[in-house]
Amino acid sequence: MSAQPLRMNGACHCGAVRFEVELSDGLSTARRCNCSICRMRGAVAVSAAHGGVRVLSGEEALGTYSFNTGTAKHHFCTRCGIYTHHQRRSTPGHFGVNLACLEGMSPFDLEEVPVLDGINHPSDNDGKARLAGVLRFIPAD
Repeated sequence: MSAQPLRMNGACHCGAVRFEVELSDGLSTARRCNCSICRMRGAVAVSAAHGGVRVLSGEEALGTYSFNTGTAKHHFCTRCGIYTHHQRRSTPGHFGVNLACLEGMSPFDLEEVPVLDGINHPSDNDGKARLAGVLRFIPAD
């Protein structure tokens, strides 16, 4: 996976929300998480700095969900329900962006995706991030 900066366009499923993202470390930050919301959402996220996500259209269609400490802000399209990005709890100066929303990308393009231990979140664990496992995609013949 590329660790070079990468600028990409993205959208939700219905196209109501369109955005541009600059991934300062390219796709090298691709990850899943096992916390309660990520476990249910099932998305692969990549990281962008706070100013690295720019909504181009459909800001009025974005909804926000927050829970527990209220630090993380999870944004989704209120029309189709697709999660587009979120302000991260562990690094509030960064966003996690749904890889599947990025033009030309699919989580199935990645052979392996690290799964971070969000159940034992670094903010609750002396700042220590822990790997919970690895998710692999092996295409059938």
